[in-house]
Amino acid sequence: MSWKPLTSIAQLEELRAASSAFIVFKHSTRCSVSSMAKRNLEYDFKQLPADMPLYYLDLIADRDISNTIAEQWSVRHESPQLLVLKGDSCLYHASHQDIELADAVAAAISE
Repeated sequence: MSWKPLTSIAQLEELRAASSAFIVFKHSTRCSVSSMAKRNLEYDFKQLPADMPLYYLDLIADRDISNTIAEQWSVRHESPQLLVLKGDSCLYHASHQDIELADAVAAAISE
């Protein structure tokens, strides 16, 4: 699993304009629950297509990006949080222990 850092609102806008699905994991580096969710994702995500873009958002460093996501996709900010976004749509979102549902993410992408 190869995380790409999501570090700017401009980068987020480019992803949105591309109109292909992408995944964002919002992670608090100060939270043990978030670290556990990230480890679980890294273990389970072999179920996703190999070319699926996976982005990592450090909430401590880039909270403004999380706020932009909440506003533009109408998804309440949580941490940790996993989102599948495509264009102007949020296809899937989960937080805390629900993040382990890799099957649901795969289903949302295939729809």
